[in-house]
Amino acid sequence: MARFRRKSCITLIALVLLVLIITVVLKSLTPEDSAFSSPVGIELFPDQKNDNQIQRDKKADNKPDQTKMNDSAQSEKDRELEATLRKFPPPNYYLHAFYYTWYGNPKFDSKYIHWDHPQLPHWDFKVAKGYPQGRHIPPEDVGSNFYPALGAYSSKDPSVIEAHMQQLRTAAIGVLAVSWYPPNTKDDNGEPTDDIVPLLLEVAHKYYIKVAFHIEPYKGRDEVNMYANVKYIIEKYGEHPAFFKYRTNNGKLLPLFYVYDSYLMNSEQWAKLLKHTESNSIRDTPYDAIFIALLVEEKHKRDILTAGFDGIYTYFATNGFSYGSTQRNWDSLKAFCEDNNLIFIPSVGPGYIDTSIRPWNFQNTRNRINGKYYETSLSAALEARPDFISITSFNEWHEGTQIETAIPKSSQTVYLDYLPNKPTIYLEITRKWAAIFGGERRRWQE
Repeated sequence: MARFRRKSCITLIALVLLVLIITVVLKSLTPEDSAFSSPVGIELFPDQKNDNQIQRDKKADNKPDQTKMNDSAQSEKDRELEATLRKFPPPNYYLHAFYYTWYGNPKFDSKYIHWDHPQLPHWDFKVAKGYPQGRHIPPEDVGSNFYPALGAYSSKDPSVIEAHMQQLRTAAIGVLAVSWYPPNTKDDNGEPTDDIVPLLLEVAHKYYIKVAFHIEPYKGRDEVNMYANVKYIIEKYGEHPAFFKYRTNNGKLLPLFYVYDSYLMNSEQWAKLLKHTESNSIRDTPYDAIFIALLVEEKHKRDILTAGFDGIYTYFATNGFSYGSTQRNWDSLKAFCEDNNLIFIPSVGPGYIDTSIRPWNFQNTRNRINGKYYETSLSAALEARPDFISITSFNEWHEGTQIETAIPKSSQTVYLDYLPNKPTIYLEITRKWAAIFGGERRRWQE
């Protein structure tokens, strides 16, 4: 009996031990996050935490995807731009085109600007009575003898600026010289345009085109505010990669400014700004630059020297209109510049006609002769071995000097066109002569 009790106790102990062992084993096999795990140490708001974590994970996952999408879209744009650029000839930075940003239309400017240019009266009242006066009425009737392929556009339209840069590159033009008025000032028929410059620089940079400034004769221009305005331009735009600078013979890298109607200020005033000897001179300051004067009459040569300018340009596209624009004078002007260490920049153009805004001015019309007038002008410029060549103009539509694309237009207003040639004919002629000019420059330097 005692032996039986001992066996029962041993069996019971063994059974209890077995149960304990099985429990410990099962416990050790249970994962920490299973239903059997202890709630101790778990966050008070596990569901909220999980939701937040999911949101963070989604954002983390989306950022790379979004970045990849943005990078992919940008890469595609870059590839398209590179493909477009490969179609163009290299830009010739010694070939400059005068460029105007004064055009506007209702979509971008709430009204038409410059396309509605008035017909200007002749200064002789008796002559004026024989010609129409009034304003043009766009978009069918614009202040030009030609009609632009882009229509009555706004200079603020990004797509227009893009198209212009492509046309400039088609023509191998490396520098556009933008017509410039100081902030809050304007020409007689327009609105302020300085606010267009930042976009112009950005798009120009995409196409490896440089931007120089063609300073207009704004109201009250004198040596004091010229200094202030040059300072403004250089401080605001001078560090932009599209801002044109030229390395002079003494190694300085300086901006270049064309100064339209420079003769309206006397040479003594200019000398205060441009002569090294003057106390308020801009020379050897952070705002020093290359200043190019407009030479109209032969007597301006002496004034330009006295004033301290760095070079001359001739602007007008009308051969014979002025001493400076008369092509047979360019050899002597080049010799004058060489003798006085000046830069010589003759201006060429495809023709001239401004009777849409000066209906009495037919005597200054120069027929394009299907491009022959332009080629003759370019040939004459090259014969003078210029430092640069300037083109009047890319888009001065009022005076009919544009090389921008134009199209035939049927309306009550009678327009000229480029037929039988293509709308791009003057871009193509420019491209041809840009290559010739580049080759000649290399030969001159040998």
